[in-house]
Order: sequence, then C-alpha cells, then structure tokens
Amino acid sequence: MIQELKDFIAKGNVMDMAVGIIIGAAFTAIVSSLVGDLINPIISLFMGGIDFAGQYVVLGAGEFASITEAEEAGVAVFAWGRFVMAVINFLIIAFVVFLLVKAVNRAKDATAKKEAAPAEEAPAGPTELDLLMEIRDALKK
Repeated sequence: MIQELKDFIAKGNVMDMAVGIIIGAAFTAIVSSLVGDLINPIISLFMGGIDFAGQYVVLGAGEFASITEAEEAGVAVFAWGRFVMAVINFLIIAFVVFLLVKAVNRAKDATAKKEAAPAEEAPAGPTELDLLMEIRDALKK
C-alpha cells in the first residue's frame, strides 16, 4: 500500500496538481487583496461611503459598533457584506480561470493544427510505367 502511494505521488499529474493548488492559494490572496483594497473602496465611493466588509445585521439582542464587537460578544451576526466580497472574489477568480483555460485551449489548437497540417509532398519521381518504358527503349538500342 505504501509503494502504491509512492507510485501515485511520483506520477506527473499529482505534482502538476500540487503546483496548481499552491499557485491557486497565492492567486486567491492576490484577488482578495484586489477586492478588499482596490475594488471595494471604489464601490464604497460610488455608494456613499458604504464599506461592504463591515455590513451586517445583528440577529440577537444588543447594539454593536462593529461586526467584530458583535462576534466577540457571541451574538449571531448576518454578515452579508462579507458574502458580497466573497461573491466578487469568486467572479474575479472564475473570470481569470476562464481566460487561462481559453488561452491553453488556443495554444493546444495551434499545436494540433501544426501537427495536422499536411506535409509538403516530395517531388514525385518517375512512375513504374515510365521506368519500364525507359528500360524498353534502352534495350531497343
């Protein structure tokens, strides 16, 4: 069983997947920063200063100045602003993955077209009939 696990890990696809997961995690951090630090402030500007990350509804008793205070008090919080940020993150990541897949497919198609392109035909030599006629003519002389 251990040997099978080693063989599975040693396969190229598993290593490719691991690299993809690591790059994906780093990419997610970049997109989260993009949304939180760049996109949300612009949206907030147009929405009259509303910060989506801090938007919430307290489902219990009490009033709290921030979502952090409500969570620390143990009150149930409906954090709809965080959900909006997560949706924006997802849409950006999905769009970038779409562009990557489209680029990879385009590269594969270009490679397939090059391989499928008919090779230039070599100049045709004399046919069998031509050779036989030359031999006949040579024998007549």
